[in-house]
Amino acid sequence: MIINLNQFISAEKPYWDELETVLEQIEKKPEQGMSLEHLKRFHYLYQRAAADLAKIMTFSAEPHIRQYLELIVSRAYGEIYESRDVSSAWSPLKWFWQTFPQTFRTHINQFWLALITMLIGCLLGGLLVAIDPSTKEFLLPFSHLHDDPSQRVAKEESSSKDRLAGAKANFSSYLMTHNTRVSIFTLALGITYGVGTLIMLFYNGVILGAVFWDYIAAGETSFLFGWLLPHGAVEIPAILVAGQAGLVLAGALIGWGGRPLTFRMRFRAISDHLVTLIAGGAIMLIWAGIIESFFSQYHEPVIPYAVKIAFGITEILLLTWFFARAGRLSPDGHATQATH
Repeated sequence: MIINLNQFISAEKPYWDELETVLEQIEKKPEQGMSLEHLKRFHYLYQRAAADLAKIMTFSAEPHIRQYLELIVSRAYGEIYESRDVSSAWSPLKWFWQTFPQTFRTHINQFWLALITMLIGCLLGGLLVAIDPSTKEFLLPFSHLHDDPSQRVAKEESSSKDRLAGAKANFSSYLMTHNTRVSIFTLALGITYGVGTLIMLFYNGVILGAVFWDYIAAGETSFLFGWLLPHGAVEIPAILVAGQAGLVLAGALIGWGGRPLTFRMRFRAISDHLVTLIAGGAIMLIWAGIIESFFSQYHEPVIPYAVKIAFGITEILLLTWFFARAGRLSPDGHATQATH
């Protein structure tokens, strides 16, 4: 039982550092053997760290220290009980269906903060346009959003010309790369202690709120949801996941309650999580880019709005299930996966 957590960490940290150093040496030069004495020391450090992890599990208020210990203990376990079986190799499908949603749920509080920040921005953006419609000219970054919504809808619905003919692939590629850059930037802004990440999320919310109010007030709700839902149902959550990752980075930078953990230790504990979140978000943006280019840009009478809205709602339901249930342990102790 730990009586004084600060004292416990101060006493045990040198052993954790030593174990990390040994692991780094093994990982850099796996072909280099170890003497019996070094092997015994390595095994002792592993057992000590595992025991520390068991003790720290009783402190629910210290999740980041637990994550750090879980990381080094799992790495040490892997080196001690390593199997060369091909079946244990990294699997993209396993990563996507298990690791990604599990990592998302591990940092669910950061996601809720990202979502709340964007929603506040939405409310402000809608309020500003409701008070003064001319504000959309400097709130909205795209010129086609400055026009009267009803005029734009009439133009879109009356045009029989496929304006993306021969350019769908290029447009889709542009959307993917642009949105991925925005996501990576949102994550990187976590280095500003999360302030930059929150500003990015808030600004995106302002844009969404302004667009929503502009089209709803003009009576173009069906067009709005038929236009935005098919790709936005995945694109917006992907931006939120990037914001979630930025806030996780900010948490590692700030530290936790003055505990004597270095930034290197804190960052090491969440580095894999950052990569998982931003890579998962990028995959979501690839899907959103394809849908926006090949589906969202086509309106009635080409594609009925009811079909597009139903498609977007289905995406939201599937995405909600994915983040809430995928990768959870089934009663037999195995992680659930989607069937293919």
